[in-house]
Formats: sequence, structure tokens, C-alpha cells
Amino acid sequence: MDTQSLRLFVLASETLNISAAGRTLGMAPAVASTRIAKLERRVGADLLHRSTRKVSLSLDGQAFLPYAREMIAQEEAALAALGSGRTKINGTLRFAAPSSFAQLYIAPLLPAFMDKYPDLRLDLHLSDSQFDLIEGSYDLALRNSVLEDSTLTARKLADDTRILCAAPAYLDRFGAPVEPDDLGKHRLIAFRDAEARGLVAPDGTRVVFDPKHAAHCLVLNDGLTQKQLTLDGAGISINSLWAVHKELSSGQLIRVLPNFETASKPALWLIYPKSNVVSAKVRVFMDFLIEHIGRRNNWFTTAPS
Repeated sequence: MDTQSLRLFVLASETLNISAAGRTLGMAPAVASTRIAKLERRVGADLLHRSTRKVSLSLDGQAFLPYAREMIAQEEAALAALGSGRTKINGTLRFAAPSSFAQLYIAPLLPAFMDKYPDLRLDLHLSDSQFDLIEGSYDLALRNSVLEDSTLTARKLADDTRILCAAPAYLDRFGAPVEPDDLGKHRLIAFRDAEARGLVAPDGTRVVFDPKHAAHCLVLNDGLTQKQLTLDGAGISINSLWAVHKELSSGQLIRVLPNFETASKPALWLIYPKSNVVSAKVRVFMDFLIEHIGRRNNWFTTAPS
């Protein structure tokens, strides 16, 4: 199968513009349309719906898209095996990540990455809400939960220590919980659909932190908003240490129940659709993030008491 036509189809599915995808690959609009039509005849299905106003991905196109990407990745891997430097890093990389983490740690790195790979187009989806990697047609995503989907592969980026904290103003007004059971009497800030979390003390004592059973609970779906509300004294929240380490050091936030940590050992994972090979664009971006984040000596894994 003609991999250049596959590249055209993948670009067109991402941009929803056949002419623009063709121009990216150096094709005239008429040539691009002809190649898409020829590919559709080859696979025996309409991959893209066209109208005078827009292009959309058909159901068959959605089903075919991951295989098209796989065939392109296979070609890139085969060329790379023949000698370094033969595979050009280009095309579009669709990357999804929690907005809170991306704003603090990924966005500042992007200018250097773009300078290193000027022919690669980044398409970022930043949201603290959950999303489906496959349905969203993402090449790569960052998640802070355990991988359960057997169709995906994960590579660890960094540990993700989480602690309870609150603002001094809140603790002055309502007091600090002494035992985990005291949390049920406090105002808690939690993510929507947050599950109960186990907490463990150094002596092995285990308890459950469940926002649903709190006297007052503020529910949201954005990490930076949760942090700001905690700073404003709205309640107690569980936060990743990478998000609040500066505020803890400055005294703007105080660690609550400092002897307890989450029983699980959460981590940040780079996940991507399972494949026999990893495309060059995904591989170089993962390596870049791991080099600049995962291998940092000052990554935040130890919380101040």
C-alpha cells in the first residue's frame, strides 16, 4: 500500500482539510483529492466524508486510522534500521495531557523541542478531564493513573507523590484534623468522580479518605482551580507535590496529616496505542520529556513535613 497516500489520509483526518494536508506533503489540491479517492478504492471504503463546506472522518475512516499510522510507523522503523538520520521527523503529533501539569512543566520545554524538530507539527489537547486516547486519535498522552486498557502501552515519566494540604487561613478558622477520621468534619475539595483513596502512616496504619462522606465538599475538574481554591482557604485537598511544592516551602500552604501519604504510589505515565513499533515522532517526544523531566535530580517526590 502506498504509504504517501496513507500519510495524506492521516494528515487529512487530523486537519479535516484534504487540500491543506496535500500542501503539507507537496501535492496540489487536485492531486491530493485523487490520491485519497484511489486509497478509498484500494481499501473498499469511504474514509472521509466530503461536502462543499467541510471534511469529516467516516466510521470506516476511524477504524482504519490506527492501522494507517501503524503502517507509516513500520516504514519509518524499517528506514531507521538501514541507517541513522534517514528518517525525517515530520508530520503531526497529537498529544494530550493534564492542563495543570502541562502549563507548569511541558509548555516551557516546547520552544526547545520545536527548534530541534522544526518539521514536526504539535497538536496539543490539554484538559484535566478524562479522555479516550483511541477515540480521540491521539498519538501520545500523559496520564497520572494506572494503565488498565490492554490496547495501550505505557512508559513511566516520573513519580507523582500526593499529599493533603490547606491554607493557614482555613486551618486558623476550622482547625487542623488530628486523625484521618476528622476529615469527614472538614470542608474538602475534590475532583469530580474522585474515588476514595487509601492513606497510610509510617507505622502501617491505613485509613480511607473519601470526599463523598465529608460534611462539605467542593467538586471540580481542573487542577489549577483546585490549587487556587485551596490557597484561598476554601478547604483541604489532595495535591500532587509537583503542583504545590513552592507554596509549601513559602508557607502559603500547610501539609495536613503529615504522617499520612496516599497508600498507592501514583506515577505520571506516557501512554500510546499498542503497536509493534513506535513512530519516530512519538519516540523523540517521549525521549525529550523523559530527559528534561523524568531525569531531573530535583523532581518532587519528598514532601516537607
